[in-house]
Amino acid sequence: MATKKKKSADNGKILVIVESPSKARTIAKYLGSKYSVIASVGHVRDLPKSKLGIDKDNDFEPQYIPIRGKGELIRSLKKEASKASKIYLATDPDREGEAISWHLAYLLGIDPASDCRIEFHEITKNTIKEAIKNPRPIDLGLVDAQQARRVLDRLVGYEISPLLWRKIRKGLSAGRVQSAALKIICDREKEIQAFIPVEYWNIAATFKKGRTFTAKLAECNGKKITVDNKEQNDKIISDLKSGEFKVKSISEKERVVKPLPPFTTSSMQQEAGNRLNFNTKKTMMIAQQLYEGVEIKGRGTTGLITYLRTDSVRVADVARFAAKDFITERYGAEYFGNNFYSNKKKDIQDAHEAIRPSDVTLTPMMIKESLTADQFKLYNIIWSRFVASQMSAAKFNSVQVGIENGDYLLKANGSEVIFDGFRKVYSPVTDDDDDKMLPALKEGEVLKAEKITGEQAFTQPPARYTEASLVKELEEKNIGRPSTYAPIVSTLSERRYVLKEKKAIKPTDLGFLVNDMMEEHFRDIVDVNFTAAMEDSLDDIEMNKKEWKKVVGDFYGPFSAELKQADSVIEKVKIEDQPTGEVCELCGKPLVIKTGRFGDFIACSGYPECKNTKPIIKSIGVKCPSCGNEIVARRSKKGRLFYGCTGYPKCNMVFWNKPVDKTCPKCGSLMTEKKSKKGDLVCSNQDCGYTEGK
Repeated sequence: MATKKKKSADNGKILVIVESPSKARTIAKYLGSKYSVIASVGHVRDLPKSKLGIDKDNDFEPQYIPIRGKGELIRSLKKEASKASKIYLATDPDREGEAISWHLAYLLGIDPASDCRIEFHEITKNTIKEAIKNPRPIDLGLVDAQQARRVLDRLVGYEISPLLWRKIRKGLSAGRVQSAALKIICDREKEIQAFIPVEYWNIAATFKKGRTFTAKLAECNGKKITVDNKEQNDKIISDLKSGEFKVKSISEKERVVKPLPPFTTSSMQQEAGNRLNFNTKKTMMIAQQLYEGVEIKGRGTTGLITYLRTDSVRVADVARFAAKDFITERYGAEYFGNNFYSNKKKDIQDAHEAIRPSDVTLTPMMIKESLTADQFKLYNIIWSRFVASQMSAAKFNSVQVGIENGDYLLKANGSEVIFDGFRKVYSPVTDDDDDKMLPALKEGEVLKAEKITGEQAFTQPPARYTEASLVKELEEKNIGRPSTYAPIVSTLSERRYVLKEKKAIKPTDLGFLVNDMMEEHFRDIVDVNFTAAMEDSLDDIEMNKKEWKKVVGDFYGPFSAELKQADSVIEKVKIEDQPTGEVCELCGKPLVIKTGRFGDFIACSGYPECKNTKPIIKSIGVKCPSCGNEIVARRSKKGRLFYGCTGYPKCNMVFWNKPVDKTCPKCGSLMTEKKSKKGDLVCSNQDCGYTEGK
């Protein structure tokens, strides 16, 4: 890479460049007046949006350009760099961050082989100052891995998407990870559609000896039994009622449950989805806030967690020692577990840590008043999961009782907590009857059933994916990386390939159509094994085991042949618009629902002769406080959701936050839904400032 000579400026400040303004403010407070800390606000150079931007005839050389709209920022960066005595590039500690530093080095004339790069995994005073003492050259392995991903994704997206536009309709897209994820979702839906329920019956007997407990039918003549129909169910219940229940066996053993490791990006997204009902995008947004720094009373701006994009479960020794002191002091020495966690890919991830609190002594309750409700919820599970990961295992006394009746054997299970261990801090979402003890029983003891029941049931199809379970599936299949999980479902939803029904993700007809076309003509792109192998190749590039342009070239040869073949054989698909049952008030032709860039809308089927369009009105059940008409959800020309009165243009009452059917007790304005530090409902009158919980 060509570099420019930089003039010496020995009397200037030391310049530190980070990615975000909020991070810059936090770090500036730690470093003092000798340093100037400014933000690049993400990437400064990228591939052009208007064209492919890759020279396929010149070994896939990327044609980077300054990002549109960042000219003034780049000039400001250059001006500050020209005055600085030293420049440190302090972008995020991952491939993307390394690439941003590399692009900054190019623009500012910094030799990437010089000690210009610093990195840190948490934003605390000691960590930042230690990073300043240990600068290093830019890691070109990380940069090349990012370039390979960027070029591969651009080739797939910019070369398949136009094909989809020509053959199906404009606005569609394909992607290397996106298309593999869509196939996973479609395959699951096909399983559900093909599923044939099978009848079965659950038979159980309820007993009481001091406490009530239930035993379930398990065996007949020493073999596992399945009850298939009502006739079989009725016969077994009749046999049990005429027979005698006798305790045949009692087995008792200690069960040890170890704590889970601290969070990776994936496990954090899954747990936030399951426990807090956060989608992946929201989880990452809040985690970014916690990482970059929150204003804490008495402490100032404080970075609360370590870096949020990581595949690692490793914990730094200094954090382990701090956790040991905290756990021992608060809960007792017996609660410290001295646990170590290792990574699947040690060579790639050993430099990274798990997601953990920067200061374990900063408990969630100590700082609750300084956080928004959502920040508190996420910090609470990050803090709790980390502390629990360093604690002792939980111990249970597990008992299984076999109860015999003729040829049948029923089993009852019980469990009692002996030592709560890590569960004192962080319990599983479902306890699985961990604390339901059976009464004291003896072998040979005769029991009397209070009732014997048989319940009909049917086998269930596999569940649709939620965002949490999809992230888990992608991680298990080695598809994508922490930075790619969050945008996947958003992209699929924006393209109308999937719909979310409550939390479940369901493919649309359009999603099936695109997936079927991809499966038939671009098998490698949607093949999970191929996609996983490509992720391994990117890891090899990072470790300097492979050359990135060769990896791209090996992919592009077969891909370009598939592309040419597909273009010649795929016939154009006509997608019928959905009729609304209404007619156009301008020309009398049927109105239909069409899909545009910002979602569905109603249009005349006589287009282009008649260009009548109107939005799909979604009422929210709230009356306009000004004129009494309905307030409905609308979208602006740029696609932003807002809420406006149906009396427009006579009434121009609008809200950016969703109004609720409740007035402010302070000023009488409508209350709106908005997360705040003080509550969930906020007065729509900005001058009022009243908030309250729902």
